[in-house]
Amino acid sequence: MSTALTRGLEVLEYLLAHPGGMPLELIADALDIPKSACHRVLAELKLRGYVRQISERGEYVMTTRLASLGLGFLSSSGIVDIAHPVIERVAEVSGELARLSVVDGDRLTWVAKVEGNRKGFRYDPDMGRDARLSCTSSGHAWLMTLSDEQAVALVSKQGFGSQQDYGPKAPTTVKALLGFLHAARVRGYAMIDEVFAPGMTAVAAPVRRGERPAMGVISIAGPKTRLDFARIQQLGPMLLEATRELASLSSASGLFSRPPLGKA
Repeated sequence: MSTALTRGLEVLEYLLAHPGGMPLELIADALDIPKSACHRVLAELKLRGYVRQISERGEYVMTTRLASLGLGFLSSSGIVDIAHPVIERVAEVSGELARLSVVDGDRLTWVAKVEGNRKGFRYDPDMGRDARLSCTSSGHAWLMTLSDEQAVALVSKQGFGSQQDYGPKAPTTVKALLGFLHAARVRGYAMIDEVFAPGMTAVAAPVRRGERPAMGVISIAGPKTRLDFARIQQLGPMLLEATRELASLSSASGLFSRPPLGKA
């Protein structure tokens, strides 16, 4: 990958994490890019419409152009159309947040959500971001369908993340992670309690046809005061049925038809 392209992507990823905007000097320092080179990258991104400059203060912010490309891709893939009724029903029955994520190579990306107490299929504010495989129910639901070696390799590549950014029970070692995955395989779905965030629980199941590699994941998340172990056990069969239904419809989406991990 060329230096210019690499730097452009790094700048976009940095600005994504700073929606309020950042000045040229701080962007250059944070990314260890010479100020003159960073200015050229920002000028090109501005010319292409991916960033704009706040005139009063001079900070650079992302525009919606990148989001528009992503939304257009999801729309043309057909995934929103086929998933809409399935995810909406999961949210309605559970009364909690239902999310859809898709496997894309060695990544699991959140693409949409439905909130149980709010009507309408919505794009997740985290849409397009990769799920943290080590400490999300979605990540565990995908990893449980892989071998221990494949799961560990994916988490090692992504990293466990910073402990302070997640819940008090988030696994920080391979041994702890495998404990979660082994339990999920026996149960048939992944379940976490104060792993991704304090006071929150979640349950997730992979979308797959038979024993084929998983194509995506459906998850349910909520406060542990409502979504306790007994409630998760009640919702488990419904969640598994939803994943089977979505798997049967998956051939209608080009995104779900991509080769899975490890396949050419």
